[in-house]
Amino acid sequence: MSKTKNSSFQIRLPILLTIAVAAGILIGATMADGDGTKNDIISGYLKFKEILTYVQRDYVDKVDTDDLVETAISRMLEKLDPHSVYIPSKELELAKSQLEGEFEGIGIEFNIIKDTIYVVAPLSGGPSEEVGLQSGDKIVEVDGEVVAGTGIDNRDVFDLLRGKKGTEVKVGIKRKGVSSLMDFTIIRDKIPQESVDASYMVDGEVGYIKVSRFAASTYDEFHQALSELKSQGMKKLILDLQDNPGGYMDRAINMADEFLRDNAMIVYTEGKQPRYNSEARAYRDGLFERQPIIVLINEGSASASEIVAGALQDNDRALIVGRRSFGKGLVQMPIPLDDGSELRLTISRYYTPSGRSIQKPYEEGAEEYSQDVRHRFEHGELFSADSIHFDDSLKYETINKGRLVYGGGGIMPDFFVPLDTSNIGNKSLGKLYNTNAVREYTLLYYEDHKGKLEAMSLQDYISDFEVSDKMMNDLYDIARKAGEEIDSEDMAEVEDLVKNRVKGLIARSVWGNDGAFPIFNRQNQILQEALKLFDEAERLATR
Repeated sequence: MSKTKNSSFQIRLPILLTIAVAAGILIGATMADGDGTKNDIISGYLKFKEILTYVQRDYVDKVDTDDLVETAISRMLEKLDPHSVYIPSKELELAKSQLEGEFEGIGIEFNIIKDTIYVVAPLSGGPSEEVGLQSGDKIVEVDGEVVAGTGIDNRDVFDLLRGKKGTEVKVGIKRKGVSSLMDFTIIRDKIPQESVDASYMVDGEVGYIKVSRFAASTYDEFHQALSELKSQGMKKLILDLQDNPGGYMDRAINMADEFLRDNAMIVYTEGKQPRYNSEARAYRDGLFERQPIIVLINEGSASASEIVAGALQDNDRALIVGRRSFGKGLVQMPIPLDDGSELRLTISRYYTPSGRSIQKPYEEGAEEYSQDVRHRFEHGELFSADSIHFDDSLKYETINKGRLVYGGGGIMPDFFVPLDTSNIGNKSLGKLYNTNAVREYTLLYYEDHKGKLEAMSLQDYISDFEVSDKMMNDLYDIARKAGEEIDSEDMAEVEDLVKNRVKGLIARSVWGNDGAFPIFNRQNQILQEALKLFDEAERLATR
């Protein structure tokens, strides 16, 4: 670096732009000298430097040049595809924690209700559980500062409560039945984040595993759940990937390998540079290679979850049930930048074993791309399979049985299940959920009846516990106190749905997700239809 004195702006600008050029070299942008690419990059660099210099020196108002540069980078990437993104350093830790499977903090599941942090549950084995925080506790102070009633949001909670292992944070807790504030000093620790939300036996033969994302620990969690269900006598499996947004591709590959045999193709990728071309095949002896499988997907299933669904469908290994998946078939490479930020750049497309690219179109821009699910709703696709039209040029056949499948925008299920319309348009239901009254009520109910609930077995609770009319009226009163008009006659149309939700959330407070999901899934239309289709899944499993 030059020893001449420069302003901080002049120093930052060459560094940032040098990083951008270096990233371009990394992805192969300057590999070919003959096509003018290198000259284009230099020309673009000089133009950007010239404009930013004029803005910083001559613009009438004071400007934040760092913010201008980061905005320019983000807008530039919008011209590529919706999944190439720039993540500023201040956001990177939070973004990574969603996939890396653990973070450092106090270990609570929380909810913000009426501008107050409620402890939904202390995470098992975490530091909050160790010091005695309980479900229903209100966090009103953090390190001596009042946080209740201050307009706090999720980002604020992360900033306040997360921190390096071994550091301490003091929280002031308001607990039901205790008149004074309770003070706790919590030593932060590593907190595991589970991505297998639930696993249980639906009946004597059918096992169920819900995977919410593909994070660092997903395959290990899944393998353990699969092994435990097999030990309980599982002969058939429902793998629930609904609303799974994806994550690490290699975890999806490992999961698919538990079901496939004989060197079966799982997925392959192709990019502009040959080094980004790859293929993945089954190579290990899986735990569940011959038994029938049904995979559940919907419009929220994306990326890595589509890899699993596509691999099992193309190999005629599993029956896919639900609605057309999201349609993300692009692979991003994380490129760390020197200032602590990160570029996630699309470097290849992935293809299912039959050769399908399931990436949906994105040429009309990021905003239109983001509205795709809304368009599906408006066009009727979520309610009728006949509303879905694929280009005949995108026809493919599955590998073993020659079944017709399509590329060009998500995985189309073998059996379509329409979206349940019974609660669409119910204004009172929308108001009820908008107030967060259901979560607030169930936390309060658990606190008031903890002894009785914890004395019950889960099976007794599932079979015997009923949400009474009085409980429903108490719930509606909470919503009304929050300023919403709840029409009891209107709510009668969706009463069974709300009662099931209330029962499931109370169960979660006592037994965790393994207690909640058997109850929630009574209203899971895709799962309920799938349970009727194992004859077809068995035909696929035998070849």
